[in-house]
Amino acid sequence: MGTGPAKLWVALAQGEVVVKICGRATFACGADLKRLLGELRGRGWQRFTFDLTGCPLMDSTFLGILAGFGMKVSEAKGRKATLLNPSSKIVDLLDNLGVGHLFETQQGTTALADQCQPVELSGPPASKAETTRTALEAHETLMAIEPSNAPKFKDVIRFLAEDLNKLEPPSP
Repeated sequence: MGTGPAKLWVALAQGEVVVKICGRATFACGADLKRLLGELRGRGWQRFTFDLTGCPLMDSTFLGILAGFGMKVSEAKGRKATLLNPSSKIVDLLDNLGVGHLFETQQGTTALADQCQPVELSGPPASKAETTRTALEAHETLMAIEPSNAPKFKDVIRFLAEDLNKLEPPSP
C-alpha cells in the first residue's frame, strides 16, 4: 500500500450510503471525508456504513472526523453509523479513545459495497489551512466526546491552533 492518503469510494441506494475507505486513513484525506459526509447529509442521506475492509488503520484526525459524524447521526436520528470489518487496530483505537459506543460494528459484506465508485468532490482540493482546521476540529471533538482524551491531545491542539493562526491570521 502506498503512503498517500486513503481512497474514498461511495455508493448510494435504498436510503443507505456506503463509504468504502481503502488504504491508511489519515489527516491527508480527512478534509475530503468531512466534505463528502457534509454533502451527503445535506442531501438528506441518513443511514451510513463505513466499509473498512481495505483500511488497516486510521489516525486520530480521521477517527475524530468519523466520531463527530457518528455523534451527529445518533443525535439526529437515534441510530448509529456502522463500521464494517474494522481491523483489530481500529477497534483498539475506538476503545482507547472512548468513541466505540458511537458506532455499530459488523463483520461481513454488504451488496452495496460492490457498487462503490471513486469519490469525486466538487471544488478545489483542500488547502493546508482547511486540512489543519479539520485536524484541529477532529481532535477537539475527540476531547469533547471523551474528556479523558484531553491529556493525549492538548499538545496536538496547541500545535494545530498555532499552525492555523500562521496560515489564517485573525482579521483585525
